[in-house]
Amino acid sequence: VGINLLREGLDLPEVSLVAILDADKEGFLRSATSLIQTIGRAARNVRGKVILYADLVTEAIRQAVDETNRRREIQLAYNRRHGITPQTIEKGVRDIVAEFSGRRAEPVELPKEPAQLPRDEIARLVRTLEKEMKAAAEALEFELAAAYRDKLRELRRLL
Repeated sequence: VGINLLREGLDLPEVSLVAILDADKEGFLRSATSLIQTIGRAARNVRGKVILYADLVTEAIRQAVDETNRRREIQLAYNRRHGITPQTIEKGVRDIVAEFSGRRAEPVELPKEPAQLPRDEIARLVRTLEKEMKAAAEALEFELAAAYRDKLRELRRLL
């Protein structure tokens, strides 16, 4: 699973191991906040583990580990106080996909003879399909976005 998907909060409770390579390299994806967010993905699984590969402990790593330990202590105390036994959430792949897409993948249909359409109608269709393609990509419906892309190519040849 890519780092951006994990860092942005993709809820994959099945992720039980998060390995961060070059954790000591300074930068946006290695800031304390980003490390905490990425480390937090493993916390969704009861047996979750995190491995930080680094040659030295940076300030960002130290802050992330300290904050993670602080949060763990709070959670453990809360669980003891309320008699909670942590459990990993069971989530099907379809549930995860549905979480990110408010849309359903539907086939892209063009008029039977797009070449017979007036140029302004083809241009309007191109604009509409571009919006749909971008929306599908943002909803992580890449197959649908690719179908829109293919139809767009077909229409653009007619312009």
